[in-house]
Amino acid sequence: MEKSFEPGTIESTWYARWEAGGDFRPSGQGEPYCILLPPPNVTGTLHMGHAFQQTVMDMLVRYQRMRGMNVLWQVGTDHAGIATQKIVENQLAAEGRTRHDLGREPFVERVWQWKQESGSTITNQMRRLGAAADWSRERFTMDEGLSAAVRKVFVEWYRAGLIYRGNRLVNWDPALGTAVSDLEVNNVERDGHLWSIRYMTVDGAESVVVATTRPETMLGDVAVAVHPEDERYAHLVGSMLRLPLSGREIPVIADDYVDREFGTGCVKITPAHDFNDYAIGQRHRLEPINVFTLDARVNDNAPEKYRGLDRYDARKAVLADLEAAGLLVETKPHKLQVPVSQRSDAVIEPMLTDQWFVDLTSDAQADGRPGGRTAITEPALEAVRSGAIRFVPENWTTTYTQWLENIQDWCISRQLWWGHRIPAWYDEAGHIFVGEDEADARAHAQVAPVGALRQDEDVLDTWFSSALWPFSTLGWPMDGPVRNERGEVVADWQADTVFLPSAVLVTGFDIIFFWVARMVMATLYFTGRVPFREVYINAIVRDAEGQKMSKSKGNTLDPLDLIDGIALEPLVAKSTRSLLIPQVREKVEKRIRKEYPEGIKAIGTDALRFTFAALASYSRTINFDIKRAEGYKAFCNKLWNAARFVLMNVSPLPPGEGGANAPGGGSGGAQPSGSTAPSPQPLSQWERGSMPATEAERWILTRLRQTLAEVEGHFATYRFDLLAQALYEFVWNEYCDWFLELSKPALNGDDAAAAASTRHTLLVVLEAVLRALHPVIPFITAEIWQEVAPQLGLAGDSVYARPYPQAADFAADDAATAEIEWFKAVLSGIRRIRAEMNIAPGKTIPLLLADGDAGDRARAAKFAAQIAFLARTEAPQWIEAGANEPAAAAAVVGSLRVLIPLAGLIDLGAEKARLAKEIARVEGEIRKCEGKLGNASFVANAPAEVVAQERQRIADWGVQLAALREQAQKLGG
Repeated sequence: MEKSFEPGTIESTWYARWEAGGDFRPSGQGEPYCILLPPPNVTGTLHMGHAFQQTVMDMLVRYQRMRGMNVLWQVGTDHAGIATQKIVENQLAAEGRTRHDLGREPFVERVWQWKQESGSTITNQMRRLGAAADWSRERFTMDEGLSAAVRKVFVEWYRAGLIYRGNRLVNWDPALGTAVSDLEVNNVERDGHLWSIRYMTVDGAESVVVATTRPETMLGDVAVAVHPEDERYAHLVGSMLRLPLSGREIPVIADDYVDREFGTGCVKITPAHDFNDYAIGQRHRLEPINVFTLDARVNDNAPEKYRGLDRYDARKAVLADLEAAGLLVETKPHKLQVPVSQRSDAVIEPMLTDQWFVDLTSDAQADGRPGGRTAITEPALEAVRSGAIRFVPENWTTTYTQWLENIQDWCISRQLWWGHRIPAWYDEAGHIFVGEDEADARAHAQVAPVGALRQDEDVLDTWFSSALWPFSTLGWPMDGPVRNERGEVVADWQADTVFLPSAVLVTGFDIIFFWVARMVMATLYFTGRVPFREVYINAIVRDAEGQKMSKSKGNTLDPLDLIDGIALEPLVAKSTRSLLIPQVREKVEKRIRKEYPEGIKAIGTDALRFTFAALASYSRTINFDIKRAEGYKAFCNKLWNAARFVLMNVSPLPPGEGGANAPGGGSGGAQPSGSTAPSPQPLSQWERGSMPATEAERWILTRLRQTLAEVEGHFATYRFDLLAQALYEFVWNEYCDWFLELSKPALNGDDAAAAASTRHTLLVVLEAVLRALHPVIPFITAEIWQEVAPQLGLAGDSVYARPYPQAADFAADDAATAEIEWFKAVLSGIRRIRAEMNIAPGKTIPLLLADGDAGDRARAAKFAAQIAFLARTEAPQWIEAGANEPAAAAAVVGSLRVLIPLAGLIDLGAEKARLAKEIARVEGEIRKCEGKLGNASFVANAPAEVVAQERQRIADWGVQLAALREQAQKLGG
């Protein structure tokens, strides 16, 4: 092995080797285990959220593959209708052209060309993260197979009465000229105004005052609403008002929606331009009046003087005219939430337009056809209520069910050219014909077409095709199911169903509505199966201060920049896409120079992945700090150096011990590459070998067993933070800091059997640790394993092909563990005194022991040589009861006092201060235990063994406290 760990060279070779060898394809053996990648936009680049989420998925697929499962990580990308079309339209704009100059078909061809040239950026970045995905099965939401699935689903839902076309209010982006989903709208706080306007009754005898943040929409008012119990306006309900500037007469209505405590208690109702007003209008059967064109200019439904004005110019004109008429009562500053398009930054306009919808709200139809709630929504609710689908953490179940219980019909059409064109045609009389193609539409026509047919210009919402992801990616509908026009199944389908349902969906809470619920609805309807058994909702990544990462703030971190590093002079990163975006470059540069004056050192993929694992708790958000990532780079270095130590202290196995004749053995060379990775091999005889010769070996194997049991539980519950903590503590503290130290007396001693056994255990534990760590940090573990495996006679091309270590593979020895824990406590006490008293590490010091019991005396005799070797002490001497003690620094292990005489070594006052500090620490530990045991809820609900453990801890701490106080008293403290 090289002297230092250099992640760049390792990562560049291992991933290519795995992918070329087909190691990420399903093995065809074992129980199926599938994870669906939430398809990222084909326009996207890797950001911290992607990297975090994909690390979690990769850990799971690597772990389950090593457990012998038949694993598929189904990956692919989304065609991202709006975002992709906008990129290509911007390219055309730079050429002085628009899409209309090209025409629809040439424009779509241009988009496909862009996709072929630039659409694989994010998938190549995923490879840098180590994603163990089956790229041979990569899908794209507009490939031929998925497009066929989209057409079939649309047609079948339409013929079942579940898709309809209607004129309804939607989020409208006037810059892009299309409806957009709620997910594509940001509510941004902005400074605005609240204008109060007087509306007179028709007879001029009375008036009401309404407040609005959008006075231009009053041109489309159809009513003023008051609360039905508001006595101030009860006499006006049913009377008519004259709409200012327009002269139209509008009624005063009563509705519970109105908050009578807010403002004047009167609300203007504009159903065509506000979602809440639209709902009120529906309840009161008010005809909406749309006063805007699709590009947000005033249309012909408004008074002539305002027609053609941009909405904000119209606002100025309306306010000026109201003031001139004496009807503008008040103007005051007001903070408001403004809906802004993510794609264009234009302010969203609620707009009445003709759109296609999926019916998710109506009950069964009178003619027997299924309604949305019965056919689609209810099965999706029942799947979660019954436990067929489980959310982790469980609290997200409520979010899912509440949305479905209050769901609205789904607008699925978009006014774009890039996407799945809606398979509907119109004749000259306006009749609609739906089919998978024009011939199919004609064949299912209920009336004879009048004249030629023209296809609908709109495309489907990208979430429509994404909703089919769990089954369309597996080949559906190549073999069915086939439904008749009444929605009845007349044939079954035989596509690749081995991976349906998938095991777990890893996704963010922000798309529970838009994607998770819709996948459940669609998959249940068309396959009769749930799409996945569990949904793990990962946290959202924020910066170190807990702020949302955004380009505008300049606090975004590019995961590949962390992997590769950034040099400041000149400011260069091997992969800094953020620095290539002109509008954010200055902010990003400024932040980097301020926070990282020496640049960002490359931490490598493994360190970044370990950081994500350590942060992956059940929290809603996590704060990412580069300093923590640098700490896990140190962990990788520690593992590397530990492996070098082990390999320098072992030698190849002698002939006949392992090798080709051993179970799982062989030459140690690489296996031939094939279409799938090798199946996990059985443990070798060296992993199930003879009983270790030393207690240190038996202790580390016991701790390995305990750690692996913890890790297995944490994988099952998706507590990756606890998993990472358990592995970190075992590797850093117990294996590297303790066992490597404890192995030195045996390796350097005269007992040849103990030396040989210790060398073997060093290898066995290291090899198991590499397998245990591999799902988290795949590159470094693969590299080290190649060096370790031959020493144990293990064949195989990669650690990835080995079985994941199980707790049952390693024996527990509680007696040896108790012995070593005692030895560690004594050694730690001596080292703590050395450090706190600033005694030179190389100086040999006297060691006295006092009090204790017969077990302490036996252990002290057994470990005398090891204590002297590792703690740099003279042979320990016992002070008998009643004998005079010299002034000494003390550490307490149970009832045993470990004493270092002060004479010629340390200052008496400093030792008194140290003892006082130690006494305070132990008293704090006792208070913690007492706090737990004083909590009735803890005592009643915690497992009995946990409560008993806390009581034992109090007793143990009490013994130590008494000994420390006695020692302090002897020193005059």
